[in-house]
Parts: sequence; structure tokens; C-alpha cells
Amino acid sequence: MGKVTGFLEFKRKKAPREPVVERLQHWDEFEDPLSEDDLREQGARCMDCGIPFCHTGCPLGNSIPDWNDTVYRDRWEQAAARLHATNNFPEVTGRVCPAPCEEACVLNINDSPVAIKQIERQIADRALEEHGWYAPRPAVKRTGKKVAVIGSGPAGLACAQQLARAGHSVVVFERDDRIGGLLRYGIPNFKMEKHLIDARMRQMEGEGIKFRAAVNVGPDYAPERLCKEFDATVLACGATHARDLPIEGRQHKGVYLAMEYLTQQNRVNEGDTVPDQLVATGKHVIILGGGDTGSDCLGTARRQGASVVHQFELLPQPPDARTSDMPWPYWPMIMRTSSSQEEGVERDFSVNTKRFVADAHGRIKELHGVRLQWKLDSSGQRRMEEVPGSEFVLKADLVLLALGFVGPEKSLPQQLGVEMTDRGTVKVDANFMTSLPGVFSCGDMRRGQSLVVWAIWEGREAARGVDAFLMGRTDLATSPMSAPLVLGG
Repeated sequence: MGKVTGFLEFKRKKAPREPVVERLQHWDEFEDPLSEDDLREQGARCMDCGIPFCHTGCPLGNSIPDWNDTVYRDRWEQAAARLHATNNFPEVTGRVCPAPCEEACVLNINDSPVAIKQIERQIADRALEEHGWYAPRPAVKRTGKKVAVIGSGPAGLACAQQLARAGHSVVVFERDDRIGGLLRYGIPNFKMEKHLIDARMRQMEGEGIKFRAAVNVGPDYAPERLCKEFDATVLACGATHARDLPIEGRQHKGVYLAMEYLTQQNRVNEGDTVPDQLVATGKHVIILGGGDTGSDCLGTARRQGASVVHQFELLPQPPDARTSDMPWPYWPMIMRTSSSQEEGVERDFSVNTKRFVADAHGRIKELHGVRLQWKLDSSGQRRMEEVPGSEFVLKADLVLLALGFVGPEKSLPQQLGVEMTDRGTVKVDANFMTSLPGVFSCGDMRRGQSLVVWAIWEGREAARGVDAFLMGRTDLATSPMSAPLVLGG
């Protein structure tokens, strides 16, 4: 490292954010970059560890110390090259990844970790700004093989780009009217502006990838055509089957799944007109679910002018710091506050929703809930019990269910006849190939609901499997998490 004493000399510095009152007036990103001098100091905090555990924290195996050092040395183009060698979309992960690499940072044992995510984001943004750094990298030699990728989320796009760079002709099918999957219609603009997706699309089109939006494989494009027209197919349709809450009153007007709500606002931000759009303006809003999707609903509701927002979590409030059962370098389940939660919310834990009550017109007016206590049973499993006398009633005009996703939609796998796992995900072998030869799967469709960084890893790994299937071998890059390919298996 260029400055081996940097971790002793410089403190962790966060990027400045617009004040809450200002950022609630618009839908754009509100975090400003650090100055180059400040970012160089943050890169200098990297400790030249004998074993860089940040590598194990990151599924992609990003060469984090390398690009920390090159930023410190003001070698930005070299930093961008190192970053893109392992991550197809660092401008995305630099914004929406929870940064498990930072939790695994050696400096995090007794100090604040290196600002890895911030450095990654600013390298990626610099690469976008500089002429030529985002230039397409078309394959020197074409293989003559054709691959269909179904789904244009991070897994599908990463897989498509890797396959195109290996020389294959790739067509990406997307049932929505725009490319990007949940990156486009799930993540709000204030977390990630969509011009970033558009820039990657231009790069990928320059590498020979063809995009076919508004094509729903199944209803619009017969699945059997895939095996006839393509040498391989990759299913990367995500885990879009949302977890519902089948309780009394669920059918009332005003109770919606989170993605019904978020997608509409994202379409409006794209310039579309959404008839009868779901809005939180002036309403008492309740969000059930304390994760990222719940926070996205919260930030959206605050920008729409909600009167008050409550966010309930079924589980108990986590501790503020690591406990003995959360040892470094593993990801700790500790109390975290998202940028949306900073913007104003009544947040509560250990709450169970019992029923929804509507007015005479069938529109929700109340949520009835109860407080919980969690106890360990004889098998050591944590069980919830209702606290006697803790029942409560809360006014509600809009309830958003942000309870996660149970798995992929089953229609396309069933039409293709591919085998599923007991968890309801698509079953694959060590090469990411399904039970149907030549058909592969990756991302949340194979893994189940997970992080964007894991989706990118999945796409890259599936591309290795497809390339090996088509060519008998593969030279596509591996990551530390890669398993050996079983050619012909």
C-alpha cells in the first residue's frame, strides 16, 4: 500500500448528504461525492493486511486493496480497470449494496472500516464521466453460438455481458417495457438514478447484445422456440413472487404489495402516466417489513407527502453492536438506520398485524395489531408469543406489504419442464444448468431472494457454465466463490 500508516492518521469520512428537508423535494440522488483529496485519504486507510478479509466478504472477490491503493496514488483509470475486472456494474453495487466487504474489513475489528463502498462508487462514476473508459469491449472473435437470456435484472445483464465478451451472440428478453428488471422499477431514483442503466445498455449494445423489451416469454414468445432458435438459454427472471399476508381484511382497498406501489412511482419518474396511481399524499401510511424494500416504500411515501409513516417489524429490535454470536468477519445482525428512515418514521419492532378493518366503502381505516415477545423453546428455536393485553389499533389509510419474496414465478419453468428445488427455486447442477440440457438459470431465480452483488456473481458464474457447455471449455474469469466446472457433467 502507498501509505501503510494511513489507517492511523485518517478517520473514516462519510459522503455528505443533502438535508432531509431539501432532498424530500425531489426524486434524484442526494449524496454528494467526497473530494478527491478526501477519497485518497480514505483509500490510504486500507491496511495492507496479510489476509484481506474484504475479499471473502465480497461475493465477487473484488480486488479491493488494489483499487484502494490506485485511488490513493491518483491512478483512476487503473483503479477503474481493476474494479471492472470482477464487477460488471460497480455503479450499482456502489449505491445499493449493503457492503459486506466493510463488515469483513480487518480495520473493523476495533475501528471504523475502510470506506470501500464510497470508493467503489466514485471509481465507477469517474469511469462513466471519462471519455473511453466506458467504451464497449466487443469480442475479437465470434463463436457463431446464440444465447437467449430471459430477464434483464443484474443477474441476466451480467450473464449477457460476459457471454457477449466470450464471442457469443446474445439476446436479452424482458417482459417489462424497459430493460433493468428491479433495478429499473423496484429501486427508487433517489437511491439509483436510471441513466446508469441506460449507459450500461449503450455499452452492451456496442458489444453486440440485442435487447427485446416488452416480450414476455411464454405468452408472447413460445418457450419451445428457445431451444430451436438458440444454442443455450439462461433463465434469470428473479424471485418476483412476493410474500403476502393472508389475514382478515387483506382484500380491502388501501392494502397493497410493496412492488405495486414502488413500480408505479418509478414509472412516473420515467415520464409515464399512471392512471389512478397509488400515492401516500396526506395519508397515514403503515409499512409492514423493516428491510430494504420497506425503506424504499418509506422514502417514496415521504416524498409523496405522507402525513405520518409507521414501519413495523415482526422480529425484535437488533442490538446496536456485535454480540458474541456475531463474530467478525461475519455479517452482523445489528441495528441499522437507512437514509429513508432518517427522513422521518415511527419505527417499531416485535409487532404482529392481526387484521385490517375497513370503512363502509371497503377502504381500510384501521390496523389491529399486538406486541410480541420472543422466547427460546426446548429445541433452541426462537418462538413468538403475544404479550397479553398489548393489543392496539392504529389509523391507516395506506398499508404496504414489504415482506420479501418467496421465490420465482413458476409459469415459465413449468412450461419448459425444468426441475425445481424443495424451496421453489430452479434446480441446477454445478455448471448452473437445469435438468433440461442447454437451459441454465441464475440469480434470485436459482438462489432465492438475495443481494444485487450476489445476482451479479450468479450471472457471471452461469456465463462460465454456458460458455463451457457451448465450447467445451471456458476462459471467463472466476471469483473466489467459484466452484470448479464439471465439463460434460
